[in-house]
Amino acid sequence: MQGYTPKLPLTLDPADGFLYIKNLKDLVAQNLKMLILTSPGERIMIPEFGVGIYNFLFELNTQHTQVAIRERIEQQVNQYLPFVQILNIAFNDVNSPLADDNFLGMRLEYRIKPLNVVAVLNVKTD
Repeated sequence: MQGYTPKLPLTLDPADGFLYIKNLKDLVAQNLKMLILTSPGERIMIPEFGVGIYNFLFELNTQHTQVAIRERIEQQVNQYLPFVQILNIAFNDVNSPLADDNFLGMRLEYRIKPLNVVAVLNVKTD
């Protein structure tokens, strides 16, 4: 059975050739993750597409940086994934004794409007 799109990273599957995403919830999660990880200018023909989270890696992990990331995510989601509503974005706690200065972690809670489903996406960059 074919699905909506191949699951990334590409993995061979004896039944379908590649593993496919076969439900809308997983498809939205993959699209949201790709939107966050893609840098502006990286996608051909749509140069403004992408949050570019890796562009923030060498910034200080401060409240100001977190607000800039949050605003960029919300702006990009509103433009390219209007069927998704961002409910909450939580960053790793910089004051925690377990926090690593070279780590940026986010927990995005979002709602898929047409399905009325709430889901969580964890993004870790280091």
